[in-house]
Amino acid sequence: MAHRIITQVVVTGTRVLSRAFAEAWKQASASSQYAKAQAKNNPNAANTFASHGLTLEEACKILNVKPPQNGKANLEDVTARFKKLFDVNDPKKGGSFYLQSKVLRARERIESEIRQAEEKASREAELKEGWKPKVFKDR
Repeated sequence: MAHRIITQVVVTGTRVLSRAFAEAWKQASASSQYAKAQAKNNPNAANTFASHGLTLEEACKILNVKPPQNGKANLEDVTARFKKLFDVNDPKKGGSFYLQSKVLRARERIESEIRQAEEKASREAELKEGWKPKVFKDR
């Protein structure tokens, strides 16, 4: 009788684990397909999303700031909102470490977007002006 109960427990446990594994596989596959679709639409956004885990819209909503327009944003406003929310969510003051990390990642995401826009603008300005090497003359 005991061997029959043990067999039923093993079979039931195997079924549960296999169904959980199959469901996890489906979710991972769907997530991968979504990331590939996003990469096709905007190749640069897929890399930044993967590195930070947030879209620019999510980051702006977290910090309650306007999204950067043409690569320009009010960094003082972003920094002020960041400091306030970061201090409010301090775990030592009863806040949430998770929320604090989300606030940090949101600030990093906005700053990286601004940095990328500035680099692109400087490259375009350099291409527009042309490359002018500095020549040093020997005396």
